Amino acid sequence: MNVYMRVRRACLVEGKSVRGAAQEFGLNRRTVQKMLEQAVPPGYRRKYTPSRPKLGPHLEFIDQILRDDKNSPKKQRHTAKRIFVRLREERGYEGGYTMVKEYVAKHRIRSKEMFCPLTHQPGMAQADFGEAWIIMGGIKQKTHLCVMDLPQSDGCFAKAYPRENTEAFCEGHVSAFEFFGGVPRKILYDNTKIIVARILGDGKRQKTRAFCELQSHYLFEEGFARVGKGNDKGKVENLVGYIRRNFLVPLPQFESYEALNAYLAKCCQERQKDILNGHKETIGERLKRDQEVFLPLPITSYEACHCQAGRVSSQSLVHYKGNAYSVPVRYGYRDVWVKGYVHEVVISCGAEVIARHQRCYGYGETIFNPLHYLPLLEQKIGALDQAAPLVNWGLPDSFQKLKSVLEKQEGKAGKREYVRVLRLLENFKLEELEKAVSEALHLGAVRYEAIKHLVLCQVDQRPPQLSLVDYPHLPAVSVKATNAIDYTQLLGGRA
Repeated sequence: MNVYMRVRRACLVEGKSVRGAAQEFGLNRRTVQKMLEQAVPPGYRRKYTPSRPKLGPHLEFIDQILRDDKNSPKKQRHTAKRIFVRLREERGYEGGYTMVKEYVAKHRIRSKEMFCPLTHQPGMAQADFGEAWIIMGGIKQKTHLCVMDLPQSDGCFAKAYPRENTEAFCEGHVSAFEFFGGVPRKILYDNTKIIVARILGDGKRQKTRAFCELQSHYLFEEGFARVGKGNDKGKVENLVGYIRRNFLVPLPQFESYEALNAYLAKCCQERQKDILNGHKETIGERLKRDQEVFLPLPITSYEACHCQAGRVSSQSLVHYKGNAYSVPVRYGYRDVWVKGYVHEVVISCGAEVIARHQRCYGYGETIFNPLHYLPLLEQKIGALDQAAPLVNWGLPDSFQKLKSVLEKQEGKAGKREYVRVLRLLENFKLEELEKAVSEALHLGAVRYEAIKHLVLCQVDQRPPQLSLVDYPHLPAVSVKATNAIDYTQLLGGRA
């Protein structure tokens, strides 16, 4: 460029001829003439389209392959290498691989999608699910994040769940609305089966019943991204990655989902103090403009659960989502209503809740509450030693010792007496009954009436009064009358 400037100055300012400048700088006269025509070097300009004698006849074939690839799975599309192999095998191509690779690269650049910058109005939101790894109870596992983003203010909310299902989706929305203090006027989604039952023509969607119920409760408007176009809701897509990199690195360790979600809520709250690039206000200050146009929260929250009718089996079990949950045996063969929450399964018969269980996300498993089967075992005492509901109950050792003592004393009747003692757990806490059983073993009064008396005294905070009149089944103890001579003998022996 320095030589270019000196040549132009010599001719246009100092008045030298083209010939003289060419001689002085050692250039061709045509080169000097070109320098005088342009203030800066114009670069190489091709006059003719390059000919491709070897690749040219096959360009239409390559273009057709690349057009067909748009309808193929992303991971099973042609690479330049594969196109080169097909050209040689199917069309007798004799050229090199480099020409094919360069043509394919240029074609893909030309066909890349372009995007228009967007602006976001207050009160709009985007929602999605994402995945992340955590350590829960010492075990590394994958968790599913229900994430909501407010594009205008960059306000965010995230909540973790064991599975990506309808219950988690609905509960995540309920928690997000409560966190933001209102309901966004419109929320943009992708085409997940939780929301969309069927994609119709003209961009319409047939929504699922669960989503319609949620929408009817909170009255927000929905929007859907194009199929396979996650960039239509790029704000929430990027937010999922931000949460993984900033909230969950290094891998966090928690004992429960309650602790994990409390941590995520705190992180989202702290992020509202940040000032992002291109803004002069914090996220929290801009969030106020969203909240001003939010729809108000309803008086009552939406019950985020999946409801299903069921029937109690002969083994007092109700099947739900591939697992079986126990109910009290007195409800056998009756119709029930099952509500599946994120962390709990609630079973009702009529208006009465008859069972609550922690939800199981395995398959083919049976979740027992041993208390449900104790009335039946009291009648069918022969099944006590093989009763599956009692196998993993985890009772303290004092209960097993009580069972052994009763069996040794009374045999089969002792087993029935042991079940009666266990049924006290229907009304008392395990800690209270364990203390009463230990005290009964110490006193040698192991009958049901004595143990019940001990636990009642413990609850009422009064000393026990075990009377043989009130409890004829207690073992009798004979006590001699006091005699002064005995005391005199003891004193004499001591002297």
